[in-house]
Amino acid sequence: MATPLLLRSSLLLHHRHHHHQFPLAKPYPFSPSPSSSSSPARKARFLSLSSIKMQGSEITEETVAGEAEAGASPKKKVFVAGATGSTGKKIVDQLLARGFAVKAGVRDLEKAKSAFSRDDPSLQIVKADVTEGSDKLAEAIGDDSEAVVCATGFRPGWDLFAPWKVDNFGTVNLVEACRKRGINRFILISSILVNGAAMGQILNPAYIFLNVFGLTLVAKLQAEQHIRKSGINYTIIRPGGLRNDPPSGNIVMEPEDTLYEGSISRDQVAQVAVEALIHPEASYKVVEIVARADAPKRPFEELFGSIKQR
Repeated sequence: MATPLLLRSSLLLHHRHHHHQFPLAKPYPFSPSPSSSSSPARKARFLSLSSIKMQGSEITEETVAGEAEAGASPKKKVFVAGATGSTGKKIVDQLLARGFAVKAGVRDLEKAKSAFSRDDPSLQIVKADVTEGSDKLAEAIGDDSEAVVCATGFRPGWDLFAPWKVDNFGTVNLVEACRKRGINRFILISSILVNGAAMGQILNPAYIFLNVFGLTLVAKLQAEQHIRKSGINYTIIRPGGLRNDPPSGNIVMEPEDTLYEGSISRDQVAQVAVEALIHPEASYKVVEIVARADAPKRPFEELFGSIKQR
């Protein structure tokens, strides 16, 4: 079946750039510490977190002196790879909004200066290039991160090996860095149709188009397979064509190798990534997501819970 032009154009945007809240049903290791910006504990914690300062072209960390109020719980810190990308930045913003601390891994520190406010003490920015190997990534991730979100994506150009360097080997490097650091929670932003050949969608125009750029979907699929064999607690999120406009319609979540058309706002993709960290129902699962106007609004516990592990 041919894929609508909307999906094709949206998926192209996905690779060129790379709300409703529900109460927590149960505690989960990566649930953020509850806090209020006006509480004394929150104000005191501001003093104990890292601030960011610019020195030439480098962003460096400077610890601010001060003591947190006794009994204040430290925030859960999440490392986000590809943090200045179109989807990665939204993930960072939503993590901060939900009370997480974030270590934003970026390739271009100059770009990060304008992408993020340096006034948020819960945000730390570090240089991290997934193509440079797992040792450097493990150093960037540090020993204070408790989960990793991978929102990287290659940028189309003359290098036909770019998808493999970023979407395959880069993701594998990030997984191996997690193993070196003992991190056991990994969220990957992938794409629907990565397994299009096995789905009988080999002639789907979107599948053909995206694989023109160095077999992008094949590269992503191989990275997914590595994650699933790693032993790390993963959630692989496969969105449809990515839209930059605000959410319209409700999230539809299906098992792997189910969806072959449809689109979704990047805001909703970011929301699913953050909710996957909060809800244990998301563990060890591959989910495919699009947004539809006629879909009912469902809690994330129910959405993730409806997907069976394989």
